[in-house]
Parts: sequence; structure tokens; C-alpha cells
Amino acid sequence: MKFMKYKYLYFAISLLVLIPGIYSLIRYGLRLSIDFTGGSLLEIQATGSANFAGVARDQNLELYSVQSTGDNSYLLRFKPLSQEENDKFKKALGDVTEKRFETVGPLIGKELTQKAILSIILASLFIIIYIAWSFRTIPKPYASWKFGVSAVIALLHDAVVLLGIFSIFGHYFHVEIDSLFVTAILTVIGFSVHDTIVVFDRIRENLIKHPKTEFTQIVDFSLTETLARSLNTSLTVTLTLTALLLFGGSSIRWFVVALLIGIISGTYSSIFNAAPLLVLWESPKK
Repeated sequence: MKFMKYKYLYFAISLLVLIPGIYSLIRYGLRLSIDFTGGSLLEIQATGSANFAGVARDQNLELYSVQSTGDNSYLLRFKPLSQEENDKFKKALGDVTEKRFETVGPLIGKELTQKAILSIILASLFIIIYIAWSFRTIPKPYASWKFGVSAVIALLHDAVVLLGIFSIFGHYFHVEIDSLFVTAILTVIGFSVHDTIVVFDRIRENLIKHPKTEFTQIVDFSLTETLARSLNTSLTVTLTLTALLLFGGSSIRWFVVALLIGIISGTYSSIFNAAPLLVLWESPKK
């Protein structure tokens, strides 16, 4: 199959997905949860049903989320509450028992953000070094480090796609970014790199076997050989995540959505972004 014949179409599709997300990131940013902004955690046990959102709204309190922790217990996340506001809220609820009340400072969110960014930077550098070393046997004049850089560009593409879509979700559907979202991004990056390396490794093998064949033809042949494996792997993961989305409960819903978007984007970028980018970079060399 002649995949590379349509490489500019693949890039155009990526831009159509990226541009609205980047615009949303610039204009609206991300809707951050208590993990980043700081706030109060209240865990209570209610003997009956309670309208947490309604009571909070009546008292002008900003309730971020309500999570069931079992045994009629609930974990409520607010913007910072004073002890007086907490007592007033519990009194309005009626027959409830406080199990925990604490205020989380924004320093935790800042530290988490810094570590996530540092993790992505270090991971990108190690990926380039690892691929450059592993692919050092490819015939000249092809450069192994270009394989690494192309893989990193693909994973950054997936991260920006995910951030952009969740910026849109945050603006229109009030979806918040929490620590689970950071976990989702790091997971997606790992999956994207794994998928890209599978494709690149087959390109490396075919370059050694057919050193006189044009690079574009090598890439087309390699993608044809790995396409079924990549799609089957992604489909298996997607089906599992879809089941989790349907039956996993509200507490992990957006985490699963983030993984689903990231897996689909990672599969696309490995086949239709990383490989075409490599072709554009190496095409003058025959």
C-alpha cells in the first residue's frame, strides 16, 4: 500500500484536530480541579440520601465533585471552606457524620505540575537517546537520531491533542483536570512511543535488508507489515476502555475518556504522523 502518497493529507487531518484544541488552550486554558488550585476535602457519612449540590448552591459554596467511597460515605471537594462554612453545610444536610475535613493547599498542584512537565521532558530525551542507540546499525546516510526525534514529535502531538480536547471539554462541559489526567497523559505517551517504535523497528529491519530501495518504498512496505498488528493492539485496548467507560462508574469516567482519546491519537500519530515526518526528513537520501 502506498501510504506515503497521502502524507500531506495525514498532516492536514492532524492540524484539523490540533487547531481547535490549541485555540481553546490559548483562550480558555484548562479547568483545574482542587488538585491544582487547592481547596477543601470533606468526607461524610449520610444515613439517607442528601442533595449535596443543592445545599452547596443554596449556601453559595463551590462544590467541585462528589465521590462515593462506600458504606454511605461520600468525599466532597470544595473551594477552600472555613470551619464555620463547613459546620453550616453539615447542619443544612441534616443527619450526617463527618469522617474527615482538611484543606489542601495549591502547593500540591504546583509540585504535581512541575513533576509532570519534568517527566515528559526527561522521557523525551531518553527516548531520543534510546532510539538513536538502538537504531545505530541502520545503513548510511540515514541518521538514527532522526527516528528518535520523529517519535518524540508524535508523542507530543498526542499530548497536545489530549490537552486541547480537554480544554474544550472544560469550557463547554465543565470537565476538570485532576491528578488522574496527568496519569492518563503519561500513559498515552508511553503507548504512543511503543507503537511508534514497532513501526520504526520494521523500517530499520527493511533498510538493512533492502539498502538500495527508495526510502519511501521501505516505509510503505513496513507500514503494510505492521498495520494489522498496530490496529489490533489498539482495538483490544479500546474495547477494554469502552467497557470501563460504560460500567466503571463516574469517579474514573473522564480518566477513561482521556485514555480512549490518547490511544486513538497515538495509533494515528504512529502510523500517519511519525512515519511521514521521517519520510519528509530523509526523502532526499537514496
